[in-house]
Order: sequence, then C-alpha cells, then structure tokens
Amino acid sequence: MREKLKDIRTLSIDSLRDFFIQNKFQSYRGDQVYEWIWKKGIHDFNQMSNLSKELRNLLINNFKINHVDIDFFKKSNDGTIKNSVKLHDGLFVESVLIPSKNRSTACVSSQVGCSLNCKFCATSKIKRLRNLNMDEIFDQVILMDKQSRTNFNRSISNIVFMGMGEPLMNYNNMIAAIKKITQYRKFGISSRRITISTSGIPKMIMKLADEDFNFKLALSLHSANQSTREKIMPFTKKFPISDLLESLNYWYTKTNRIITLEYIVWDNINDKLSDINDLINFCKKIPSKVNLIQYNSIGDDYFKGANIEIINKYQSELLKHGINSTFRRSRGLDIDAACGQLANK
Repeated sequence: MREKLKDIRTLSIDSLRDFFIQNKFQSYRGDQVYEWIWKKGIHDFNQMSNLSKELRNLLINNFKINHVDIDFFKKSNDGTIKNSVKLHDGLFVESVLIPSKNRSTACVSSQVGCSLNCKFCATSKIKRLRNLNMDEIFDQVILMDKQSRTNFNRSISNIVFMGMGEPLMNYNNMIAAIKKITQYRKFGISSRRITISTSGIPKMIMKLADEDFNFKLALSLHSANQSTREKIMPFTKKFPISDLLESLNYWYTKTNRIITLEYIVWDNINDKLSDINDLINFCKKIPSKVNLIQYNSIGDDYFKGANIEIINKYQSELLKHGINSTFRRSRGLDIDAACGQLANK
C-alpha cells in the first residue's frame, strides 16, 4: 500500500546517497533526486527524466512524495489571491499571494489552526490540529511562485510568515523550510526578503536571533500595556512585556536589525493617549518601527477599528519622539484574505 511508503522528502541527501549505494547504484543518483524534489519541486518520480526507468521504478516501489495542492483560490479586486491549500492528510490551510507594483509577496501558513488565542484573529478560533511539515511550508512557496509567474509574469520576491498559526511554535519545521527555500529553489530568494511575524514568544525570539540567517522580525504587539495585552491576547499572561523586551534587545544585539511592531488600534481598547505613551516608551527601549494596521472584522462586536483621527494621533505622537511609523491598509479584504481573517472560509 502506497500510504505505508516513506515520504522521500523526509530523507537527507546523505540518506538518499546511501539508499542508492545499498541498491547497487552510484551515490550521485541521490544528488540528482534531491535536486528534482527540492530545486525543481517535482512530485512525480516519472518526471525525473535523467533517471532510467529502472531507477524511477526503484523509487516508486520504495517511496512516495506527499505534497500539497491548491483546492481552490479566490482573487480580490486588488489582485490579491487567497488559496485554500489541501494537505496530504485532507486538512486545509490558507496562503495568500500579495502583488504590488514591482514585487509579489507570498504569505505562508505554519500551523493548521493556531497554538495561541488572540481574540481578534479568526485563525485563533480554529483548534490547532497540527504543525505543518517542512515540505508543506516549502510547497506553499512553490505554488505561489507559479501563481505569481502565471498572473504577474514574475517570481515571488518576498516571503512573510504571517498566515495561519504561530511560526515560532513550529520552529524546527519553519527553519528547515527556509533552508530549502533559500538553498534549493531556482528563484534563489535571500533570507533578507523573509519576514517572520510572531505574537511574542520570548525564548523562541532569542533562539531565532542565534540563527545564521538575515530574517526580518515583526512582532504583533497591539498594546504595550501588559493588562490590555492580556485581555486581547490571553496567552501573554505567561510572557510579561519585560521578558518580551529582553528578548527583543537580545535580537537587536545579535542581529543589528530593527524590529517592526505590528499594531492595530481599536475603539475603547487601545485608543487613549496613555496607550500611545505606553507604545512610545516601549519603542524607546528597543530599536523599532511601528506598522499601524487596519483592523479587519471577524464578526466580534468587541473589536471595532479606531477612526482615522486616532490613527493620525498615534502617528503624530510617534513622530514627535523620532519613531517611524506607517499605516497599512488591508489587501484582499473582500475575499477574507486580510490580516487576521484566515480561517479556511
């Protein structure tokens, strides 16, 4: 039964070489297969045209290639494409391809559901069923690269881990996928063009800082007041802001890269001057810039996006203190593809 066969993409290149040696073939065949499955993204052994039929049958009889497929997609009026991605076990996640004038950004998911419980995020309403495997993260990027070439005549230029799930709670698979993406894909994307967004797991932020990559780090902050943050992001009771700041300072010390603070402003939650001052004081403690984000409703009446006057007040006060900020309007809002809306709908 093929379902009992081992997924070949779980093997290292050395294991593949050993497999061919054990079967009386030269070890370089392992390098050829490894290039087919990672650099070329092939999911069918019969498409490995530089292998003999004997070698292809050997692979077919010993391995399978689990892979993801786009079940269906929706295209927004602004060009954004949201994909419903079917995994090999029948579960689904969503990925989003975001085009702009000169680039295409692939927004990838890392978990089926989410490990955390941010109240304003639709994904958090879905129980975390499992982490995505390394190859499932990798495949999302391949599929969106093909989409970008087809729809916009260019390869993807940027990758953001801002889809479903908390990427730092699937740390090993995320890092392994990034290694494959940067080393083996023919578009050769640099880690400098990869942004990892986290809701704030201090221990894992510090671990990430020790990696030999040039990622960008984005933190979903939304309030620099511990009490307020706990109300909207209950998991943060375990991670006080003091610990978060310590991890961010470690990040900056190790990488010399500033942190982007993602921040949604809501009516009657974080729209007071005291909230602005809390954010300013937070920014003074760590080199950072602020990305104010338009709130995208998930049908919870508790959360209502603040009006533009409050956003402008945030920006003017931040500017007075020399803190750079931008206001990001949502993409793909009409197809539930905007930030915080991914929920397999």
